[in-house]
This record gives sequence, C-alpha cells and structure tokens, in this order.
Amino acid sequence: MVDVTVRGAGIFGLSIAWTCARRGAKVQVVDPFGPGAGSSGGLVGALAPHVPENWNAKKAFQFDSLIMAEPFWTQVEATGGVSPGYGRLGRLQPIADQRMLELAHARAVTAAELWQGRAEWRVVETTEVGAWCPPSPTGFVIHDTLSARMHPRRACSALVAALQVMGVRVQTDAPDAGQVVHATGLAGLQELNNTLGKTVGNGVKGQAALLRFDAGEVPQLFADAIHLVPHADGTLAIGSTSERDYDDPTSTDDALDDVLDRAIRAVPLLHGAEVIERWAGVRPRSKSRAPMLGAHPLHHGQFIANGGFKIGFGMVPKVAEVMADLMLEGRDTIPEDFRPEASL
Repeated sequence: MVDVTVRGAGIFGLSIAWTCARRGAKVQVVDPFGPGAGSSGGLVGALAPHVPENWNAKKAFQFDSLIMAEPFWTQVEATGGVSPGYGRLGRLQPIADQRMLELAHARAVTAAELWQGRAEWRVVETTEVGAWCPPSPTGFVIHDTLSARMHPRRACSALVAALQVMGVRVQTDAPDAGQVVHATGLAGLQELNNTLGKTVGNGVKGQAALLRFDAGEVPQLFADAIHLVPHADGTLAIGSTSERDYDDPTSTDDALDDVLDRAIRAVPLLHGAEVIERWAGVRPRSKSRAPMLGAHPLHHGQFIANGGFKIGFGMVPKVAEVMADLMLEGRDTIPEDFRPEASL
C-alpha cells in the first residue's frame, strides 16, 4: 500500500519524500534518470536569504526555511550516515560605495526585527574579517549569519541514503499510487507550456566550477554577482551564469571562463588554484520566479512542486513541510504567490 508517489528525484522530490516518510507515510520515488540527475546535481549550494526589507510572504517563507535547515539536514545525516555538507557559516559581501554603505546599515536595523534575533546582518570593516574577504572599495563588508552552504550532490546522496533506511528507494518506473506529486523540474514546466500553449516556466542554464581549494570553515562570499562557496570536503564552488538562450544545456564555454576570471579578481587568494570540474545544467524557473506548489494544473487530484530557480535548495525544508501538510493532512499553508496560478 503506497500513500505517496513522488515523481522526480531532484532536491524537491527527495525532500518531500523524506518528510512524508518521517510522518509515517509509505512512499515511492520514481525518476527514470535517477536521483540528482538534473540541476540538483550541481556544485554551488549557496543557501542565502533575500535582503531584509520590503518583507513579504516569499521572504518570510525563505527565512523560515533557512532557520529550519540545520535540524532538517542534521536529521537526514543522522539517519542515513551521509553528510550533505551543510554548514551555517554566513556570507560576506563587499560594499561598493557610500550609498550602498548607508543602505547596508539600514538593512541591519530591519534585519534585527525581521529576522527575529535568530540571525544578524552586520556591517563590519574588512580588517575585522581577515584574509578570506573580497576587496571592498569602502573598506566595509556585509556579514550575515543566516546564509549557509551545502554541496548539492551530497545533499541528494544524503537524502537517498536516509530514505533507504526508511525503506524508500528511487525507482526508474512505477505506477501512480496514493497521493501523487510531480517534482519533475524542467520537464514538468515544458509539459505545462506544451499543453497550455503558453509559457508557464522555462529553463535557465547555469555554468559553475569546482576548485581544489580548502578555505576551511569560513563564510561564503558573494562578489561581482558571483557565489564562492567553500565546501566541507575541501573544495570551492564558483558560479553561476544565468543563460536564457543556449544550444547545449550541459556544455561549458567562455562564459564560465569569465566567471572564473571575475572570481579570482574578487578573491586573489584563488590565483593558481586547480579547476577540478566544470559543470553546466538547466534550472527550472517558473514565470512568477517563485516555487510552484499546490494542486497540479493538468493532473486532476495530483500536486506539483517545481520552479525553485536559484533559491530551491534554501527553500527545501519549508517546501517539504507544506507539501506534506497538504498531501497527508489536507492542510493548505502555501502562500498565494507560490501557487501555480501565479504563473498561469
């Protein structure tokens, strides 16, 4: 007897399966390509918040999820014995000019209220930070303590291992049974586009690289629109491009070379570090840019969890919670902006 069928073994599908299984549901996960085969098998893993101002349901949802992340991933690792590489080590961002410095100070005040004292957004001098710090024209950087890092592939592997302990394995094919949720990423968005005859979502190609550089237990950096994420395994991820137009979804080219050049200019310590992997993949982006959660627009009585472009990994614990609430208990706590209707 299967209570929940999860179609798609990317980060959304695996996390929903895990949360449902923990609540006692009998779950099956189905993906013809295996776990983490799409954009969830990437390199970067920057779990970073939106700026703490102009608060809305999307930012509140993301905040809740980032706070939930540590116990979520601790339990996954404790169950399956595989580390996702999670660490809430914060983030540093250079401040370009006086106007941005004033804005950063203002956001420190709003963060104190909006982040409920559970994380900080501070403006500090670069001299306080040490060598692992991007050059900043003002001599100041933003240090937030809400951001965390994770290795996407390892996170998927950790969920697969934890699910196996719970008696759940990823299958390449199986019939629908019980409640059904489609967490099928780009393929799911393309199905909506083709059937409805309009753009509900699309894919955005991203290129990233992995360097052999052990920065230690330090914050991630965001400089010149590039994420630099020191992973727990002694590597450093750098990314990503955002390409709406592309010919080959998995090839890398001079766009990634440019990202690497900019990263080295931002952090001269990286000069000479070996590039051990170049990666490209296509991330699902809903028309609303928010995750698409709730009743499936095409499959009556079934559900969808899709469109976590750029913020998907950070949204995982909360996405899994609200989808389990909906499918197992009939309790709908999904924000209006996250419903499929926002992209239809």
